Amino acid sequence: MLTCKQLVALSSDLLDSQLSLREKLAVRRHLLVCRNCRRFLKQMRLTRATLRLLPEAPSPELDLLAARLAELRRDNARR
Repeated sequence: MLTCKQLVALSSDLLDSQLSLREKLAVRRHLLVCRNCRRFLKQMRLTRATLRLLPEAPSPELDLLAARLAELRRDNARR
């Protein structure tokens, strides 16, 4: 049977559906008896789903806008 450490090492491949049949069965067997690893995988799935919802990298225009706003704020604070 897999240890928790081994399951964690396989977790990315599991979530990417890249495990062999033997590995999948070993993971499932471990998950039947290990509540902590079930929680861990649930959290991993939630994290991946959340990351998919994040926008792509900000555009350079947003960086310029942020710099300009920071400059205006500094100017207003000096007055």
